Amino acid sequence: MLDVIGLILIAIMSLGFMGILQPLSIEPGLSPLFWGCAGITLLIIIYRKKKRKKD
Repeated sequence: MLDVIGLILIAIMSLGFMGILQPLSIEPGLSPLFWGCAGITLLIIIYRKKKRKKD
């Protein structure tokens, strides 16, 4: 489940960075959307890594 969420976040992050989401009033480049998706994706990666170490 976390893998799917991570992939969706990366897709949104990429689309926002390239400017494809401009019609939705999202500025291209390093916008807050980009950093938000990147941060949440990083948290998912850290969570999964800690979970694997416990098992």
